Amino acid sequence: MLYTVKEAAGLAGITVKALHYYHRIGLLPPAEVSEAGYRLYGASELERLQQILLYRELDFPLEQIARLLAQEPDRERMLIEQQQLLQRRKERLETIIATIHNTLAGMAKGEPMKPEELFRGLDSEEAWREALQPQKEHLREIYQYELSGPTADEVPRLNEAAREAAGFMEAMAGLLREGVSHASDAVSGLLREHLAFLNDHGHSVTPEDFAAQNRFFLGDEFHRNMLESQQTGLAYFLAAAADAYAMAEGPGKES
Repeated sequence: MLYTVKEAAGLAGITVKALHYYHRIGLLPPAEVSEAGYRLYGASELERLQQILLYRELDFPLEQIARLLAQEPDRERMLIEQQQLLQRRKERLETIIATIHNTLAGMAKGEPMKPEELFRGLDSEEAWREALQPQKEHLREIYQYELSGPTADEVPRLNEAAREAAGFMEAMAGLLREGVSHASDAVSGLLREHLAFLNDHGHSVTPEDFAAQNRFFLGDEFHRNMLESQQTGLAYFLAAAADAYAMAEGPGKES
């Protein structure tokens, strides 16, 4: 039985665009292309797609997946190895889920977690790669942008940046809940401290850069939902605050 690209994508739970991309780079050619130009996929192509998606779940880059599949490995052995890798990931994710659960429980009680507990499970290169995977997939599929994964040397810096960002976002969400204006001194002070941290830690970010970034987040469904899941209205509040701050602190500001 042959499946159209739409049917194959539906079975796999991915987009038609992703299948087109896999075909274009030679990773997953269809079984045949009809006279009308439709891509058709058979059982062997679906099995290969399963292998590709399992490797993607493990954060393997597409180039590496192509090399692995080109070796025509034993399918049973490959599945066993993937099962073992996914089991280890499952254990790490359970730790991260427990951290999220404890964080939410603390928020509900008004008892913030200790800083050293906020990132339990996010303390290694592999864990960071897993945490960034949904964003990487989104940027690759929608914008054809490849977000590089962190190296082991970058993990301590990422942990420090994540702690600072979590504190900044929680403080901004708190001001939003209190009904504070996005152009208030309190909001401006938080933005000033956040940008100072970024610039002191290797990121050259101007108020205009930060405003443009948050306008992008507001217009991009993935990033907007990520902010809105923390606090309803946060994406809009942050974008408006960043714009107001950029106008007040931009190149034309008097000293």
